[in-house]
Amino acid sequence: MSTNIAVIGTGFGALGAAARLLAEGYNVTLFEKRDKPGGRAYVYEQNGFRFDGGPTVITAPFMFDDIFEKAGKKREDYFKLVPCQPFYRIFDHEGRHFDYNSDEDFIFSEIDRWNPGDKEGYHRFMQTTKAIFQKGFVELADKPFLKFMDMIRVAPDLIRLQSHKNVHSYVSQFVKNDFLRRCFSFHPLLVGGNPFDTTSIYAMIHYLEREWGVHYAMGGTGSIVDGMVKLIHELGGSIHFNTEVSKIRINNRNNAEGLELTDGSFIPADVVISNGDLAWTYRYMIDESRRKTYTNRKIDKMKYSMSLFVLYFGTDRRYNKTKLKHHNIILSKRYKSLLSDIFDKKILADDFSLYLHMPTYTDPSLAPEGGESFYVLSPVPHLDGTTNWDKMSESYGDKILAFLEENYLPDLRNHIKVRMHIDPLHFQNTLNSYKGSAFSVQPLLTQSAWFRPHNRSEDFPNLFFVGAGTHPGAGLPGVLSSSIIAENLIKEYFPVSHA
Repeated sequence: MSTNIAVIGTGFGALGAAARLLAEGYNVTLFEKRDKPGGRAYVYEQNGFRFDGGPTVITAPFMFDDIFEKAGKKREDYFKLVPCQPFYRIFDHEGRHFDYNSDEDFIFSEIDRWNPGDKEGYHRFMQTTKAIFQKGFVELADKPFLKFMDMIRVAPDLIRLQSHKNVHSYVSQFVKNDFLRRCFSFHPLLVGGNPFDTTSIYAMIHYLEREWGVHYAMGGTGSIVDGMVKLIHELGGSIHFNTEVSKIRINNRNNAEGLELTDGSFIPADVVISNGDLAWTYRYMIDESRRKTYTNRKIDKMKYSMSLFVLYFGTDRRYNKTKLKHHNIILSKRYKSLLSDIFDKKILADDFSLYLHMPTYTDPSLAPEGGESFYVLSPVPHLDGTTNWDKMSESYGDKILAFLEENYLPDLRNHIKVRMHIDPLHFQNTLNSYKGSAFSVQPLLTQSAWFRPHNRSEDFPNLFFVGAGTHPGAGLPGVLSSSIIAENLIKEYFPVSHA
């Protein structure tokens, strides 16, 4: 009898795990609360404009290739990836910019405009990131870390690589100009971390980007979701939309025996995979009386990533002749103190740093002819803060639009045809994310590898986790790595057929 696997959610971790396990011969069924797949990569469509709800920076394309190759397919037959040049245009608070790509000579020319003395330091920094990448990604990202000895074995390497330092202090050893330090240390924010707290292992993102580039999926990130859904259906998997899971039922042997849905029906399963928010899954889908490891107290004590305010808007004019590129980072005058407001004090500051995505720079199909599609993201505190988002969201969005109009997008508000937003309440109420966190558990050293919630539940041997909250962490390479771990663990503990 084939092993039946039930998967909660349809984010990239779930889609990756489902495709891999289907290719191995398992029966896989996915259950999605919303009307479309993607999880955080949900696609919004309005008046001819299309907006990617979540991840827009595509790195490590080989990880997608691997999923399709495993199924005997070619990724290019399902969606098209194109390189972005530059990777990012990063602006300081005065509007001066720094372009970043994979060409070291070009980067040296950019560094020259800010501090020529930092070229040699940047070169040394990049040389060190190769070793960090080799250990942190190639060797460890797809290993499960279920035993403490797994951590002990790698501890000498982590010490040698200075993983006790945070990303900003690690970069600062090599780069002296304050703005350049910001340019080379903002990456943890892409995976929910504060550069002043996140372990320097995440400096490997630089190497990952330099080696394989930053890409865009034509048609938007949603085209990757569509391609993976198509593959899952071709492999015999099924996906149920508008189907919310209320509970993971645990039997007397402490095994997950299936899923209870909000409509009262029960779905039996041999194995359960949750791509839902890990803290939410444990706290609200499994009775606390059955949980020994992730008690409510332990869940509350973990540190969670910031949340996001994301404003989507479409205009009836093009802005591709302005100083903006496809991916833009706009940094506030404040850096460390602003991040402290967000992560530590959990207050909504008067200033902000922004990630402005202009996909129509590369792909005009995301807007009606002559129009432009935008996504602007501001890191904000999660819901432990006191901000009343029901009252604040519209005015906060207005403030961001006024800033963009004054500095980057002339006459913007007269040309907006579509506007919508998501905020911490959306992450909590729609995406079932604990505290409205956008990236689940923060990527601190004390919440990484063995210290991070495990891919195989400590309490329930046939419950597995993929996605941002488990090892190795958030970001597309991280969640796709978690799907590899889940596949390997399930093949080890629950071979494809059993009596």
